[in-house]
Amino acid sequence: MSKAEASTKNQNPLLVLGKISAILDSFSLRQPVLTLSDIRETTGMPTSTVQRLVANLVGQGFLDRDGDAFRIGMKMAYWAAPATRGKEILDVINPLLADLRDTTGETACLFRAEQQFRVCVGMAETRHALRREMHLGKLAPLHAGSAGRVLLAWNPDLLGTVLDAPLEHFTDATITSTEDLRDAISRTRADGFAITTGERESGASGLSAPVFDAAAGLVAAVTISGPTMRMPRSVCEGWIEPLLETAERMTRLIGGRFPGEAVASRS
Repeated sequence: MSKAEASTKNQNPLLVLGKISAILDSFSLRQPVLTLSDIRETTGMPTSTVQRLVANLVGQGFLDRDGDAFRIGMKMAYWAAPATRGKEILDVINPLLADLRDTTGETACLFRAEQQFRVCVGMAETRHALRREMHLGKLAPLHAGSAGRVLLAWNPDLLGTVLDAPLEHFTDATITSTEDLRDAISRTRADGFAITTGERESGASGLSAPVFDAAAGLVAAVTISGPTMRMPRSVCEGWIEPLLETAERMTRLIGGRFPGEAVASRS
């Protein structure tokens, strides 16, 4: 981790988020490209702060370099489109996430695949003081964790893309073998859900199930996640039914159907 990243991490997250928002708000259709001096003048922040945060934003894809200046990163476009298109769906699904959170006591999330990542697009956070860090818009790898396993299990094209690239190692439980990942994906598809422990973060557990649209295409993965000390595998297995019931309710509420279901004929 660089000194800039370490410095940012040690700051109050809400203060850092406010500064990042101010930097992004500096850009407009009339001024799509800004230099560091422009950003400093617009935000009123010290030069060192602007330099540090802009470097981090470039590193994460929020900003792109344009010569000696910067513009909003193309990654933001990938988030903007599904956020707009999915708004009505999320209005329906969010109460079900809250119900699942209240049933289990743990954080309930909705993940969608974006390129070779999964992104959190809906969340009902646990009320426990000890919790896994999660927020809307958070990106995570597809090959590690139960949500990624579900998103790959019903998307063979995406699975092929992920298997063609190196599988990054995060913990001792991370699957880094393409053959092992194929086997895990096959089990997920056969079971209709996935349970994982410590694949992306040590001491963290998750279980996920798929949500489908009207064409039986995968829309998202609904997930229960939390610390393994509260969610050992035995507890996760006890939550399979409420998870699957929630996934089915979500699928029905958005007019979806499961693969293999007959489409009702119209007279």
